[in-house]
Amino acid sequence: MFPVENTYALMQFEKENVSRKIIHELKYKSREKVGKILADWTTERLDFQNEKPDLLVTVPLHSKKLKERGYNQLHLFTETLSEFYKIPFDHELIKRNYYSQAQALKNKENRLETENTFSITKHISGKNILLIDDVFTTGNTLASIAWEILKAGDNKVSVLVMAIDV
Repeated sequence: MFPVENTYALMQFEKENVSRKIIHELKYKSREKVGKILADWTTERLDFQNEKPDLLVTVPLHSKKLKERGYNQLHLFTETLSEFYKIPFDHELIKRNYYSQAQALKNKENRLETENTFSITKHISGKNILLIDDVFTTGNTLASIAWEILKAGDNKVSVLVMAIDV
């Protein structure tokens, strides 16, 4: 894994659970506005207290997947949180270097293959970054991005996921 400051999860992701239906509506059924609803639920529950992040960063989609889907399911969620908490966001800080299958669709061995999947697009240092993803499955995607952020400078990383798959 990676050194993490704080972790937050909105709901538990299970095979036959309403959380799975909500996330699938958001990701695969062109229901981008579900992201705003989830962000509203998050703001009702999450108080950063003295640990307020400096920047919100989303897990990026590869440009091919973005074109297929038409939107990144994390953007409206993140932008809503940004407005509520008065924290800037940067959807361009992290770049996905190549197209790959979703973690949830990979077999267990291939889920570990995340080396060089992501890169940082600009210099960033001395920031407390909240890394945002939809579902925490293995942690490999978030770990891969977090290490890039940590290597880039004297940064701290926290994680917020819409759902955690346990």
